[in-house]
Amino acid sequence: MDQIVSEARLRLLRMHYESKVGHIGGNLSCLDMLLTLSHRVLGAHDRLVLSKGHAAGALYVTLWSRGLLSDADLTTFHQDHTKLAGHPPVDGIPGLLFATGSLGHGLGLAAGLALAKRLKGEPGRVFCVMSDGEWNEGSTWEALAFAAHHGLGALTFLIDLNGLQGFGTTEAVHDLGPLADKLRTYRVEVREIDGHDPVAIEQALAQSRPDRPLAISQDRPLAIVARTTKGHGVSFMEHRMEWHYLPLTEEQYRLAIAEIAAR
Repeated sequence: MDQIVSEARLRLLRMHYESKVGHIGGNLSCLDMLLTLSHRVLGAHDRLVLSKGHAAGALYVTLWSRGLLSDADLTTFHQDHTKLAGHPPVDGIPGLLFATGSLGHGLGLAAGLALAKRLKGEPGRVFCVMSDGEWNEGSTWEALAFAAHHGLGALTFLIDLNGLQGFGTTEAVHDLGPLADKLRTYRVEVREIDGHDPVAIEQALAQSRPDRPLAISQDRPLAIVARTTKGHGVSFMEHRMEWHYLPLTEEQYRLAIAEIAAR
């Protein structure tokens, strides 16, 4: 996975630099999760919802890394008449079922898919990648209560816990305390991981794990609380809120790719 991650990170930076588009920090914080999901976990019957739609660039690069989008596709990112909009659209993107980016709705959509699978007797799991800031939204907690009440064991949601959102730290904007502990008060299985470790991500998403050979409960959603770093992999971006917004200058782009290449 190391080579895949490195190439995807470089391609993500190039795509954002060429299009002069921001949101780079939150793309880098969830890229490892999306790549691991796509390359090591998702099966033919599984579904993915990217609730944090401002990480569309990470999703597009992930699809590119699997040959589902081309280099030519990525050069149209955020341009007029593109299918690769700044937030994922519903048409023309492999595997995308919903347009997302209005935060707080992805978990509800994913819970609906998981319930539909049960009612229709369909195999597969539903994965939802979320931001930590989305837990400021009441609709997210309503979706959690719904999923727990209905015992949607097919549902797994991954929280990109990078600690920053559009107006500051998540603690300063709306302190939720230890989020994992709050999730445990619902009927949800919770696993806390390093969100930049592909092995830890894959193990957490597996149906069993070495320290507990039992399968994921069929009547409990699974929550992955992934500790991440906004701007991960580029030292001058890491832990800095402004990279929620800023595009790269030419000098910054050259510094970033040189740092990643050196690793």
